[in-house]
Amino acid sequence: MIGRIIGLIIVGLIVGALGRLVHPGADPMPIWLTILIGIGAALIAGLIIGGILGFVLAVVIAAVLVAVVGGMYGRSRIA
Repeated sequence: MIGRIIGLIIVGLIVGALGRLVHPGADPMPIWLTILIGIGAALIAGLIIGGILGFVLAVVIAAVLVAVVGGMYGRSRIA
């Protein structure tokens, strides 16, 4: 179980980068926040589904979260 979680964290680094690439346009978030979102998405999807489908789902979750958090992050920095 610990090995699987460590693997999901490593996959989360890749998922965070892919989530940022999938989300078009300028992104006001720092890269460390995008990586944390990717790790969270990979852990959620990997523990629920796993496999290739879990990886694809993690990228989708990360892209959506990057868009949502990026939108909120941009507004909170301006206001």
